[in-house]
Amino acid sequence: MVEAIWRFPLKSAQGQQLARVPFGLDGPVGDRAWACVAADGRVVSAKHPRRWGRLLEVVAVVDESDFGGGRVLITVPGGSPVEAGSTGADAVLSAWLGEQVTLSRVVPEGAGLERWWPGEEGMIPEWATGHAGEVQTTEVAGAEPGGRFVDFAAVHLVTTGQLSELAAEGVDADVRRFRPNLVLDIDVAPGPGDVINVGGELRLRVSVPTPRCAVPGAAQPGLARSPEVLRAIGRRRVDIAGYGRAAVFGAYADVLRPGTANVGDPVTLSA
Repeated sequence: MVEAIWRFPLKSAQGQQLARVPFGLDGPVGDRAWACVAADGRVVSAKHPRRWGRLLEVVAVVDESDFGGGRVLITVPGGSPVEAGSTGADAVLSAWLGEQVTLSRVVPEGAGLERWWPGEEGMIPEWATGHAGEVQTTEVAGAEPGGRFVDFAAVHLVTTGQLSELAAEGVDADVRRFRPNLVLDIDVAPGPGDVINVGGELRLRVSVPTPRCAVPGAAQPGLARSPEVLRAIGRRRVDIAGYGRAAVFGAYADVLRPGTANVGDPVTLSA
């Protein structure tokens, strides 16, 4: 069953929990449609929490009264909503983040972002060995010109079984730390190649387990900084085909057949 659905209109800002969301071939409609771009041309991401962690406190919602127009409203703590794409929104976010940024819904050519590698044991993937505590500029692998600001694939999901495992270890398993699009109420963790049928329309195929970064341990509204979460994830290392070993939690998936996901929809898995 679909336990919860989330959409994140602005990359690294707070998400919207919704009862239903249509999915196209490129994922949930309106998800990661916008991002802040810094003066140096990099995509702003809370993966560098010391520089951009305050973005996790920003609220971004699709204005449902816009009758499908996709207008996104941005609110910083203590402020009033401003529309993404306006100069006012750029000014408000720049003041909040302490650096000049510009909101964009166009993925820059060769999009890159800064990624801080946490030092908790197991959290450094093989492709970044030796960089604990350092900041690297890496590509936004799933973001292509004309597309959305996704990290790797169209859909990100976690399961209640995975969250329960974390909770059983005595760590904070609040789903907001993991920023999924779908929370599936199933015990098993889908693996690469698994096909997930959601309701009567939407069909997904898992590509890879989700390599994790510093964000699950970062502070955000209602959630304190938690290195314990990172240590728990660091104990979940697997081999990712073509990439090497990494700490993972959740899964990335591609859309095989578009459709609308509703909370409560039945979910079936097949290899």
